[in-house]
Amino acid sequence: MRKRKPSLRESTITMSHGAGGKSSHTLVTALFADVLSNPLLDQLGDNAQLTVPGLDGARLAMSTDSFVVSPLFFPGGDIGELAVNGTVNDLAVGGAQPLCLSAAFILEEGLDIGLLRRVVESMRAAADRAGVSVVTGDTKVVPRGKADQLFITTTGVGLVREPQRLGFGRIRPGDVVLLNGAIGDHGSTVMLARGDVDLEAESLRSDTQPLWRLVSTLLDAGIDVHFMRDATRGGVATVLNEIAQQAGLAVAIDEDSLPVHDQVRGVAEILGIEPLYIANEGVLVAIVAKGDAERALELMRSLPEGAEAARIGEVREEPEGMVFIRTGFGGTRVVDMLIGDPLPRIC
Repeated sequence: MRKRKPSLRESTITMSHGAGGKSSHTLVTALFADVLSNPLLDQLGDNAQLTVPGLDGARLAMSTDSFVVSPLFFPGGDIGELAVNGTVNDLAVGGAQPLCLSAAFILEEGLDIGLLRRVVESMRAAADRAGVSVVTGDTKVVPRGKADQLFITTTGVGLVREPQRLGFGRIRPGDVVLLNGAIGDHGSTVMLARGDVDLEAESLRSDTQPLWRLVSTLLDAGIDVHFMRDATRGGVATVLNEIAQQAGLAVAIDEDSLPVHDQVRGVAEILGIEPLYIANEGVLVAIVAKGDAERALELMRSLPEGAEAARIGEVREEPEGMVFIRTGFGGTRVVDMLIGDPLPRIC
């Protein structure tokens, strides 16, 4: 069943199509990837890697992303910082050093100029931290009530350090699954900032951060990393399902090993969802050869971006395409992609 080509049955777009779960996956594969199919797009990666003629096989990576978060500002970040970090991280997890960005702004009539300046200044600070520049862009204004203040689209270009080093095809049974930090902070923070959950968590902040320094540290140290992906919409659960399905393998994780802050557990219990499905903006999933796993953890933990790094599971040969979790009670259950939209507009 999982190998069958997804079929788009809905006649209209729903909010679940943007949630990063099964509906999003179906929309992308059954419509966009089907109609626009080409060898690069068919890989459905975080970025596309392009060979540059005349540059001795050099490869550039390109990625694009749109940001529609509400509210625009929240503890630990804002839409401008997200727009930078989200795109540079999509480049980084493909082994590409981010070089530059473009930024397109859709502004709603009536938007306060002072607020817009704060967003742009935040983008500048985030770009400086990530080591990139915004080199081109575009601005459009739409009538009042048509854009919820501000939407941003960023596109990034990066230089691929070692082509073919990372990819679904390199994942093998026995590989170890690592996280660089605690999960669910970003989605929980945005939900609390909207006032949708009656819970106080003053110390809870978004985890938005650039990840190239952590990625390059692993690669430069010779760690046998086979695959990486940042766990944004849909959370870690969605990333692990994508890995299992694309690699044709299974992923087993341990519930007790998952790094989750107490405030996030509280939010998750109130919402009736698992932290595995809550979005992150500074967490990546790394699939590493078993022999290098402990050294990779040490390197991650030596950096602020990986201070709470953890080993959460391993890759297995079967059941093909499945993700399952070993619970603290000694049982085992399947971890599937979500169909609905538990945390709308978190990026």
